[in-house]
Amino acid sequence: MQSDTVSALRDLYRASEARAARLRLLMEAGRDLAVVESTNLNSVLAQSARRAALFAGCREGEVILDAAADGLPLVAPGPDQRCVGVLRLLREGDVETPSDPEDQGALNLLAQLMGAAIDRSAREQEREELLDLLRDRERRLEHVVGRLFSAQEEERRRVSRDLHDGVAQTATALFRRLEAAGAAGEGSDPLALAEIAKGLVRELRRVIAGLRPTSLDDLGLVAAVSAMVDELGRDGYAVDLRADGPERWPPILETAFFRVAQEALANVRKHAGGPCPVEVTLIGDPAVGRWELVVADRGVGFSQPGV
Repeated sequence: MQSDTVSALRDLYRASEARAARLRLLMEAGRDLAVVESTNLNSVLAQSARRAALFAGCREGEVILDAAADGLPLVAPGPDQRCVGVLRLLREGDVETPSDPEDQGALNLLAQLMGAAIDRSAREQEREELLDLLRDRERRLEHVVGRLFSAQEEERRRVSRDLHDGVAQTATALFRRLEAAGAAGEGSDPLALAEIAKGLVRELRRVIAGLRPTSLDDLGLVAAVSAMVDELGRDGYAVDLRADGPERWPPILETAFFRVAQEALANVRKHAGGPCPVEVTLIGDPAVGRWELVVADRGVGFSQPGV
């Protein structure tokens, strides 16, 4: 009777020790896995695998991030039960995984915690990559918007200058001729007046074309940029235009890229130091959403103190 009591107490003690070992395994591993990050994921998984091997009486434990490998599946949370890797426990001899159902249950729970940590780390890394991509696109957008505003202001200054230097002066000359003829009571030379009026019309058309060239609406960005390139070439610049992609771009992009090209070519005139080789490249690929404009010249550029 006494021996039965001692045996029962020993069984209770062993069962208590086994439960304590299971609890210790899950608490220690779970604490680390709950706060794991992508930077320390591999080391935390390796530590959890070592704990699992020690608990199961194995000589070694390892995590393999391959769902097709042999081992205890590491399943990510969710209804699809997606396997994200396996926990492999290596034993001496041919001993299999723990036969005790509670021990096996503890390992299964640990595998779930490890699978959740792997899945969470992967999602966080994907989110960081997306955030980096969004931040990069935001920086590019800010740059493009800045260039657009700069081009807009430059365009306003150019129109004001053209109206003052061209249209206004031509109109003033025509007015003075008419005023002088009226004051003298003499008839003016109609051919001379017609020539002045023709020049005024030309100036107006040039200014209007600079505001919104008809080629941009009728033929697209490539044709509009080509017209600007031709004008630059007539002034002595050796311009090489390369256009890859569709003839027509999305309307909002055509306007934006035209303004940027307009500003860039105006800067070539200002800062290149005279006629020089100029390269203009337009690349449009709607399939991947790639739209690029590159304007490069081989002029003297800026002097460092003046930048």
